[in-house]
Amino acid sequence: MKKILVVHTNYRFLGGEDTAVINEINFLKKYYEVKVIYFKNDISNIFVDLLSFFIRNNINSSKIIEKEIESYKPDLVYIHNTWFKVSLGIFKILDKKNINTLIKLHNFRYRCTQSFLASKHLNNQKICSACGLEKKNIGIFNKYYKDSYIKSFMLIHYGKKYFKILKDSKANVSVLTNFHKEILLEKNVNNFKLEVIPNYISSETGVNDNLDSNYIVYAGRISEEKGLNELIETFLKLESNKLVLKIVGDGPILDELRSKFNSPQISFTGQISNEDTLKIISNSKAVVTATKLLEGQPTLLCEASISGIPAIFPRTGGISEFFPNNYRLSFKQYDYEDLLDKLNLLRNDNLLREIGKENKDYISSYLNDAKLKDKIEKFLND
Repeated sequence: MKKILVVHTNYRFLGGEDTAVINEINFLKKYYEVKVIYFKNDISNIFVDLLSFFIRNNINSSKIIEKEIESYKPDLVYIHNTWFKVSLGIFKILDKKNINTLIKLHNFRYRCTQSFLASKHLNNQKICSACGLEKKNIGIFNKYYKDSYIKSFMLIHYGKKYFKILKDSKANVSVLTNFHKEILLEKNVNNFKLEVIPNYISSETGVNDNLDSNYIVYAGRISEEKGLNELIETFLKLESNKLVLKIVGDGPILDELRSKFNSPQISFTGQISNEDTLKIISNSKAVVTATKLLEGQPTLLCEASISGIPAIFPRTGGISEFFPNNYRLSFKQYDYEDLLDKLNLLRNDNLLREIGKENKDYISSYLNDAKLKDKIEKFLND
């Protein structure tokens, strides 16, 4: 049986990418022997971590990974998030040992760290579609982290090297959508290194008919760039609205939103288990997001589709690739009147039943196990 070593740095707040990694590991275990190395971004030794920032190589992490490679002898090393504990030193090890390597890009944030100038980050836009940073919050320097110039400098230093690795190392690169692949081709990443591999979502649930449900769901990171202020404000404009909007997850603006929107129609669950989140989604009337970002493959929307639950979302990035053509519940990004119109369609039970079934059929075919396995096999057989 082929062996795969998965490497990932977990985020501080559990989000869609962490969940996607867990789901994919469970998928890979059906067909391969899989070992996982998780890191977390705690500060265990301030001097070691500062040195790691400067040289873009965490010596301790690299030793752990190199030791595992020597003992486990994987046929493929599959890398997800490297910032910052995995670090970039891993790629020197993998290139030197000539090991099949696959990097998976879950988002577009590498685009935010290509310059020390804020103007080149935002590209004359008011908001960055990759990370959500707003022009009003930065000056001349590309201050990615609002509270730290030093951390922002380190991330840019890191990001410039990371993108060079995407282009020049022996590692192959996978993205979630054709939309993202086209962006990398424009950035001169070699087409032969690129493959579209969507995140795995289990299709074992059946279609649920939850038209009597009294709530809709947003689940994910509770942060400004996810458009939650605008989503809640728009939801509260619905006339004769008996629905509740459940906000599932944790993040930097959770307390702010709880204080601002003290309404019986808005329910904040905080961080709950993935299993409990799936139960809430599968018993909802619909799921919704008003993200301000160029999203790849939102876990929330795909998990809803697997359960036959309709989704309302903005047309941005590659989201539409996971839904049937001419999808009827998507809206123009930042157009909150259009969002309100789509929310009003939740009154139409026949429409919701029809869309739920279409979504279920489409995603089950698109994320078919055999199709995803074939894509992974391509790199195992290099």
